[in-house]
Amino acid sequence: MTPAGHRRLILTRHAKSSWDDPNTEDKDRPLNARGRIAARELGDFLASRGLEPEEVLCSTALRTRETWEGVASAVIETRPPVHFVEALYQASPDVLLAELRKAKAPTVMMIAHNPGIGDLAASLPSRPNYDPDFRKYPTCATLIVDFQIEDWSELAPGQGSMLDFFTPATRGK
Repeated sequence: MTPAGHRRLILTRHAKSSWDDPNTEDKDRPLNARGRIAARELGDFLASRGLEPEEVLCSTALRTRETWEGVASAVIETRPPVHFVEALYQASPDVLLAELRKAKAPTVMMIAHNPGIGDLAASLPSRPNYDPDFRKYPTCATLIVDFQIEDWSELAPGQGSMLDFFTPATRGK
């Protein structure tokens, strides 16, 4: 839970997807085995730090929905409202920010796609992050950032305090 006057964002790029079937439409690509493991790792990471979302904004692509399912299976004791938002699919940072400004809960998880999600992540903290993985925002990368705002509608780039940054241990395996 976040204190009054604070908002917390868990900003996640979907986990690694499968390219096994070249005839599969981009939006319909599922997670591969590594991606399913990484999503559960992210859930374990969030649970170990008490970072459970109270609302989820998720792209409608299969790989983002499966990322949420993996996270939820590891972390969530009570199911937060999940909003599958068509506009988050391959969205620009401006569109992601606009959708986030509609959120209601104090702690929100957004699951979307690069390059938009990585670009949004880079714009939110008040101080730059020099981790090379942060600049690449690889699959399942997750920024946890806090804001001293009363409502998501007040959110603007450069306001955030980075709490943590996660990348899965399965990367490269």
